Amino acid sequence: MTGAITGAQDLAQAILARRGPGRMLVALAGAPGAGKSTLAEATCAALNDHAPGLAAVMPMDGYHLDNAVLDARGLRPRKGAPQTFDVDGLARDLARLRAADRPVILPVFDRDLDLARAGAREVAPEVPVILVEGNYLLLDRTPWADLAPLFDLTVFLQVPEAELERRLIARWLHHGHGPEAARARALGNDIPNARLVAAASRSADITLVQGGA
Repeated sequence: MTGAITGAQDLAQAILARRGPGRMLVALAGAPGAGKSTLAEATCAALNDHAPGLAAVMPMDGYHLDNAVLDARGLRPRKGAPQTFDVDGLARDLARLRAADRPVILPVFDRDLDLARAGAREVAPEVPVILVEGNYLLLDRTPWADLAPLFDLTVFLQVPEAELERRLIARWLHHGHGPEAARARALGNDIPNARLVAAASRSADITLVQGGA
């Protein structure tokens, strides 16, 4: 489905329409800078307006490898690329969420500190809809492809590359980089990751086209 759903309210209604018994895990994927976190939080708010306690958000970014591990592997310049995440840890916690038999404690990435904070979010077993947001949730490459059976609904947020570039440069400027450093970081790492997401992600159940496409 493409085009009929344009924002958080529409997406919330689509999730409600597809909800069955038990817990529902929704994968919300897209390139860096596509607006996944904003859309996930807005959709969560819309669902909770419908029924308090209906939804919670699980960010994939909490599974960033620590900078010390990245340094030891020579991967710090590629932080944010697929190989810089703990995919096994993510899969384990998704399986725990699917079980819905106890509270699940999740890590959350702190962009200002540039690190993941362990034990930063709790999801109660009574919450029926979990919105999982991240770049590589639909990536059709091992080990990411192994996550596919864990999701009940998949959503892809599609944004033109020029708009991603603008947003990503603005992001790094906001985090204290100078204009040249911000552009270098966006074009040297984020945009290659964005191109990978666009080229190698599986088709989603729902595609939202935003940002002028």
